[in-house]
Amino acid sequence: MPKPAEGTGVAIRKRSRVPGVMITQYVEELPPGSTTPDFIRKPIALTIQEGKLAFFKAVVSGYPVPEVSWARNKGDISNSTKYVSRFDERNEEYVLEIPNVDSDQADIYKCFAINPFGKAVCTAALNVIEVGFKKRAPAPKSHPDDFRKMLKKAVVKRKEKQWKEGEIDPRFWELLLSAPRKDYERICQEFGVTDFRWMLRKLNQKKKERQTEQSKYVEKIHSLKQIEVKTDGAAEFELDMKIKDPNSKILLFKDGEMLDYGDGTDAATKHNMQKFGETYLFSIRDVGPEDAGLYQVDVEEVNMFSTSLVLPDVEFNTTLKDTKVTEGQDAVFECALSDPVPQITWCANDISVERGEKYDITVSEDKQVHKLAVKNCTNEDKGVYTAIAGLRSSQGTLDVEDDPSARGKDDGADELARRLAEEKARLQREKDEAARRAQAEKDEAARKAQAEKDKAARRTQAEKGEAARKAQAERDEAARRAQAERDEAARKAQAERDEAARMAPAEQDQAARRAQAEQDEAARKAREEQDEAARRAQAERDEAARKAREEQDEAARRAKAEQDEAARKAWEEQDEAARRAQAERDEAACKAQDERDEAARKAKAEREAAERMAAMSAGKGSGGSGLGDGSEGDGMGKNGKGGDGTLVNGLGDGSGNHGKGDGLDLDGSGGDSGTGDRRKKRTRVGELIPNNIIDDGVHFLNGLSDTAANVGESAELSCKLSCEDSNGLWYKDGKKLESKDGITIAKDGAHHKLIIHDCQERDAGKYKFEAEGRKSEAALNVKDPPKIDADALSKFSEPVIVKAGENASFKLPFSCKEPIKIQWFKEEEELLEGHGVRIEKSSAHSRLLLTKCQRKDTGEIKIKIKNEFATVEATSKLTVLDRPTPPQGPVEIVESSLSAIEFKWRPPKDDGGCPVINYNLERQQLGRNTWTKIGDIPGQPTYRDTNIDRGRKYCYRIRAKNLEGFSEILTTNDIAAGTLAFPGSPAPPKIVSAFKDCINLAWLSPSSTGGGSIIGYNVEKRKKGSNFWSQANPKDDPIRDKKYAVKDVIEGMEYEFRVSAINTCGPGDPSGPSECAIARDPKKPPGKVKDLKITGSSYTSLSLSWTKPKEVKGEEDEAKGYFVEIRPTDQLEWSRCNTNAVIQTSFTAVGLKSMAMYWVRVIAVNEGGEGLPQSFDYYIVAMPPPVKPKFTEKKMKSFMVVKAGNTVRVSISFEASPLPDITWLKDGAPVAKHVIITDFEKGSQLLIYTSELSDTGIYTVNVKNMVGQDTFTIEIRVTDDPKPPGPVELEQHVQGTVTLSWTPSPDEKRDNHLHYMVMKRDSVKQTWRTVMDRLFNNKFTVINILPGREYNFRVFAKNDIGLSEPSVSPVWGTTKKREKFTYSMPVSKTLDFQAAPKFIVPLKLRAAPPGYECYMSCAMTGNPTPHITWYHDNVSLNTNPNYYITNVCGVCSLLILRVGPKDMGEYKVVAESPLGRVECSTKLIVKE
Repeated sequence: MPKPAEGTGVAIRKRSRVPGVMITQYVEELPPGSTTPDFIRKPIALTIQEGKLAFFKAVVSGYPVPEVSWARNKGDISNSTKYVSRFDERNEEYVLEIPNVDSDQADIYKCFAINPFGKAVCTAALNVIEVGFKKRAPAPKSHPDDFRKMLKKAVVKRKEKQWKEGEIDPRFWELLLSAPRKDYERICQEFGVTDFRWMLRKLNQKKKERQTEQSKYVEKIHSLKQIEVKTDGAAEFELDMKIKDPNSKILLFKDGEMLDYGDGTDAATKHNMQKFGETYLFSIRDVGPEDAGLYQVDVEEVNMFSTSLVLPDVEFNTTLKDTKVTEGQDAVFECALSDPVPQITWCANDISVERGEKYDITVSEDKQVHKLAVKNCTNEDKGVYTAIAGLRSSQGTLDVEDDPSARGKDDGADELARRLAEEKARLQREKDEAARRAQAEKDEAARKAQAEKDKAARRTQAEKGEAARKAQAERDEAARRAQAERDEAARKAQAERDEAARMAPAEQDQAARRAQAEQDEAARKAREEQDEAARRAQAERDEAARKAREEQDEAARRAKAEQDEAARKAWEEQDEAARRAQAERDEAACKAQDERDEAARKAKAEREAAERMAAMSAGKGSGGSGLGDGSEGDGMGKNGKGGDGTLVNGLGDGSGNHGKGDGLDLDGSGGDSGTGDRRKKRTRVGELIPNNIIDDGVHFLNGLSDTAANVGESAELSCKLSCEDSNGLWYKDGKKLESKDGITIAKDGAHHKLIIHDCQERDAGKYKFEAEGRKSEAALNVKDPPKIDADALSKFSEPVIVKAGENASFKLPFSCKEPIKIQWFKEEEELLEGHGVRIEKSSAHSRLLLTKCQRKDTGEIKIKIKNEFATVEATSKLTVLDRPTPPQGPVEIVESSLSAIEFKWRPPKDDGGCPVINYNLERQQLGRNTWTKIGDIPGQPTYRDTNIDRGRKYCYRIRAKNLEGFSEILTTNDIAAGTLAFPGSPAPPKIVSAFKDCINLAWLSPSSTGGGSIIGYNVEKRKKGSNFWSQANPKDDPIRDKKYAVKDVIEGMEYEFRVSAINTCGPGDPSGPSECAIARDPKKPPGKVKDLKITGSSYTSLSLSWTKPKEVKGEEDEAKGYFVEIRPTDQLEWSRCNTNAVIQTSFTAVGLKSMAMYWVRVIAVNEGGEGLPQSFDYYIVAMPPPVKPKFTEKKMKSFMVVKAGNTVRVSISFEASPLPDITWLKDGAPVAKHVIITDFEKGSQLLIYTSELSDTGIYTVNVKNMVGQDTFTIEIRVTDDPKPPGPVELEQHVQGTVTLSWTPSPDEKRDNHLHYMVMKRDSVKQTWRTVMDRLFNNKFTVINILPGREYNFRVFAKNDIGLSEPSVSPVWGTTKKREKFTYSMPVSKTLDFQAAPKFIVPLKLRAAPPGYECYMSCAMTGNPTPHITWYHDNVSLNTNPNYYITNVCGVCSLLILRVGPKDMGEYKVVAESPLGRVECSTKLIVKE
């Protein structure tokens, strides 16, 4: 057996085209020309009878040729006498034969195909049916039912295990790999997967493998959209992917079969692919049931996307209805399906919609009712909404009306009010969204709880059924044994009686007593066994019910916990949303108040400054004027302006009603207002330097602002005073600064600057500038981000080029403040220390070393350096040089003629990092063992070989060459040269146009050129009905183009044409004949059709008829066909109902929308084109002729009795047109809310899931439309089992009579149909007899009471459901003693019981389908017991093991296990004894 490649440690799982085959690849890259093993045809599961030959066959592929071995799950197959493995060279099949198969050999068999590069494995099950009885064991005398049980036990069944690798449907993983996470649960349910953790773990692994495979051909793939059916009847799915090689093949598969697709331009193409940038759109036109299946998109041999098209066969019980709402309201569309469907497609104006903020999609628990809710409708939501289920669809329109109350609401509102309103609306939306999510979680929890309840109920029902079946089987078995014992006892008793007949009378009495005792003992044992079987069955049923209740309680508990958790989360989200909304409203109000206060403060400051300046100019600005400066404290702080409010001694307090702060807060924000502002005052930290104001006119125009600088860079702090003559001082953390040690202090007029050169960490801190008592502060933050020297970065960015197997090193020095984080990446994937990767890290540099580089390591190398201040990146490129990959096939043969062979191929997929210089070719002539070197040819992938011999075949080997060496070999197939190969026949030519003196033709090139190039064509013509073809073009002048004008024609004659292609070997076979063409000028279009009218209509179809238009010579020619077009009244475009013109003057248009309005027209056509359309003057409504409502079901019940708690279901059928309005009433009033009414197109249904006594009443349904109405009434009585009456008292007022009286039943007051029934039993007859029924009072007198007898009485309460438990009276009367009765036994005579054989019950004619059992039986008598022989077509069956024959107590039976065609014929039973011979026959018919 081949061994896997050593030292690889690789196990790559691959997908096979054959379902159920698992492939494991042992190497990362396959050598050129080598492939992993795979199964072309895998073994199939086999069910076979015991003793026959079983065999499995498999066909494998792979290079090198794999070795095939077989194994089984339980046991080995090393015994060569039981298992024979061989290879059929003729059919290239590997065969495993199992002669004389035994039931012990039933198992799961595995087939392995292994070569050095991989392994493929598949499984097949062998089921063995044990037939007949083995010779070593005696034939058991048992009942046929026991034999059936034995056969069932002999069938080998596969044990249901947890999903394991290799045992799951491959479609499951294909769908999961391409599906969104929301569909995982649905897919798992479809395939029966319950272990979700295992599924997710396995799925992540397969996704990584799939991404690795996809990266070979695509750079990225995203935006996968699952397949869905559109409103136009087509199905579409799409994906976005960026393909590395534009020449890569894109393949489309359906259920593993490759499909041909077009580009969407040809309307006749079924499957199409359209490309829009990186988006690939696949479509399937005219979807039908046969289009359902698994669709897969592959690039080359790698799968990119899988999606499943499921088309359930359902109908719409309730269609969508047109809806009209007011703007801002929600609109709901609802439909009901005939069968459960988990999910349907919703479309708005032909665009599919999904559940989100705008749309809410819900499905009922039974998966039959689907709803679409359009939230907060606007005018943009108007249009047609469609529900698509399988191949059926239903449409409804949405009309949104303007809300008159919404006009003018915001007129005159200010901006703040508008923002608050928007904020409130946003808060409301968040609340709604939180509530919706909570409701969705509640619904999901309820759905899961209901699913668990249903599952538990189904499991309980199954367990109950199984327990009942077992109990019934045990009872049957006990009854059978009891019957057998009774029969045996009877037989023994009969024998003893016969023996006793010859004995004395005393001995006869003793024998009779003994026989009777044995019979009694046998009956007692049988009763005990029956009681024991019933007890066991009851115990099993009780245990199953207990388990079911426990499971239901557990499911309910889990569902309750999930609902509580969902509700808690929903409330938390609502509270959080409300809290955020309140905080945002408070923030908005605070900002608005700040803006108003700031505006007021600035206005007041400007007024005060103007007043102060006016006072100063008038000489009134000195002394304690109390004006207080304080007005310039603008509170800008860090944004640029420090406060300059003053606290002057003798110049006003500055902190009174007009003071605006002192501007001395440490953050430079200025003090708070002293005007009673609602904001909290800042706490003064304290002055660094006392205020000594010299001139109250000096203040800051621009204060200091916070600054950040990197280490080594310069930083500048600047401010501007109101006076250019003022000087100031600079401080850092309270220390005075001077212009030295890298610090420069500069003054330019009123501008003051502090420049720090070469910033270091020690320079960080708070800086302050003070001038004449005014102060301004700011902070300097010094950062130390990672820095890379420009030369080092330039050197690092240079690409690194190494050869395969060499090491590559990348080193980058840097400087930054620790702590730092260094990461290396290759193609955006982080590199970690491990095999082939070494990373060195330090505070000043980092180095990456890649050892033994391979070609696949080529790509971008990136380093990322990060600390608390910043992150820097540097990129480089690694190029690994290697030999090129082999040239790509398939080899395309350009020419194979007598003189030359020319072929071409595709360049290597990977040139190894450097361009391909040459291609090296070798040639071998078929039949020789040597290869001839042709040599190197230039780097173009084509070659023309002229050194060939006629009639020979050649094979070529091609290798690509670059600077690193030669690639692996690409070997061509055998190419024949020099034989006469004529071209194939073209397709029949097309008639382009026809005139009276010329007919123009066009055709296509033949699919086969015969190995050479086409040099021309010959055109032949013939008259219709003639067999003689004549060449139309000159004989020595072939036509070079693929079109020709035939001018040698006679006007009015009809011609056919054919074309033959010519190559260097000569002309090929001609094509088929073209369509007939008449040599005449083109015709004129026909006129309008006449007498257009409607002959019939329905909700979905419309039947038309018309008269053929008249022919007007020279103006309107004869019509050859007709087109019917329709247009909905709300659309502008016409659509044709028939793609091909119809010849008849009638047509039925189908597929119309119920009650929709259409414009209809008919157009006549001929060879000259289309005539003018003829239409109706009015629109047509799609509906049948008006029909008055009428109930169609003849036997409708008018009275119904239902037990309380059961379901009430009333269905009616009717016919009406148009669709009527259906109204249900109970006792003249609308039905209750718990009553479910479901209306259909031709019926309606009333449903009460759990009925109550209050549901009793008279229900009326009214069906009404514009034509008339009809009404049906049904009385429904809901009641329960009556409760028994009270104790019965007996009194005798008249001799011979007894008066019974009893307490009324509790149900008498609420059930007016309740009555009583009286029964009696006397001590003589001992049977109960009804003496009175339908008694509506509580007293009754019974007559004919005889003395000396005891009487028992029972009283029942009775209603429409049935009887109650009886109320039993005391015993009435006395028992009369009887005298002892004696009887003398007469003397019996000896009888002769011998009798000839005789059939009591003959055989009956039998008919059975193939594969089923057939049971024949008859009954016979005779003494002595006759010998029974069965015959089939006069062949004895008594020794045939394929038939089960029994004879028990005169009942002869024959059981055929599997009826087949060979079992058809005559069956005969022959009974023989010394007293005679008798036979009975019948026939068995095998149904086809």
